[in-house]
Amino acid sequence: MFHCSFDRDLTWRTGVQLVPVACASSNNFKITKSALEAAYGKAQELNIRVKGLLITNPSNPLGTILDRETLKGIVRFINEKNIHLVCDEIYAATVFTNQHNFVSVSEVIEEDTECNRNLIHIVYSLSKDMGLPGFRVGIVHSYNDAVVNCARRMPSIGLVSSQTQHLISAMLSDDEFVDRFIAKSKERLATRDKVFTETLYRVGIDCLNGDAGLFKWMDWRRLLKDQSFEAEMELWRVIINEIKLNVSPGSFFHCSEPGWFRVCIANMDDSTMEVALSRIADFMRQNKDQRIRRSRCLQGNRANKAAFKLSLSRGKVEDFMSQINMSPHTPIPQSPLVRTRT
Repeated sequence: MFHCSFDRDLTWRTGVQLVPVACASSNNFKITKSALEAAYGKAQELNIRVKGLLITNPSNPLGTILDRETLKGIVRFINEKNIHLVCDEIYAATVFTNQHNFVSVSEVIEEDTECNRNLIHIVYSLSKDMGLPGFRVGIVHSYNDAVVNCARRMPSIGLVSSQTQHLISAMLSDDEFVDRFIAKSKERLATRDKVFTETLYRVGIDCLNGDAGLFKWMDWRRLLKDQSFEAEMELWRVIINEIKLNVSPGSFFHCSEPGWFRVCIANMDDSTMEVALSRIADFMRQNKDQRIRRSRCLQGNRANKAAFKLSLSRGKVEDFMSQINMSPHTPIPQSPLVRTRT
């Protein structure tokens, strides 16, 4: 599973083919060796030559962090297959909980003496952590000299202005400012995450527990008409057109399970967030009322059918009773001699 922009950024010009690694909600969408092997095997079946593995840590869209053991497993996997690992760490400083710490793949390979470092590449940007998407400043950290030399030629395609370089240099040189900015950002993200998650839970929507990022991974599966991606897109259109909430369906991120949606929670002020949450609450309340009405209607229909069957059965019994001169209230049929005597 990966961000939908990878489809555009990595394939349109290069012709590269992407094969998603299918992760499941049963283990909170963790990357496992079996999932990696399955994706690798699928690529081979499609006659695709696998050249590398691309991961985002912290994850977009999940907001989860890859722990040290998972990263070690990933590094072992790419070494076994002799393929490259590109790790996008653009959300590294958005970790807002104390439960898990961010671990860079660069730390993991320092402990792995057998790792082929020429296969490891890290990309980063100031867009998320520092809130500077308009600056278009990216970083490539690679242990491969050939990749570094290639990257040095790339700035000629999209140069960063002298003014931007001067501003960024001055900003990043101020350690006190950077530390204070990131600490405040984490504090606000933690507050926003708590409010959003708890409010959604109260109205019947669960979210994947995340530790980082600017978004929530919401579980709307129980609102699907059926467990299909067609039903997911139908629900997505309802969310867009009726709730007026801008979310992204899981299929945009190659999620293997329909019914998951990503909502960005850091791109709005508090009042806008309150409006968004109230709209979701209203929609869930209306949806609940509709389900109750449908349930009552179905129960009423079942009761009517049962009464009809009972009435029909009773009518058949009475017809049978009259045919054999048996009173509905007496167990013994009347003798024909009784009729003769009367």
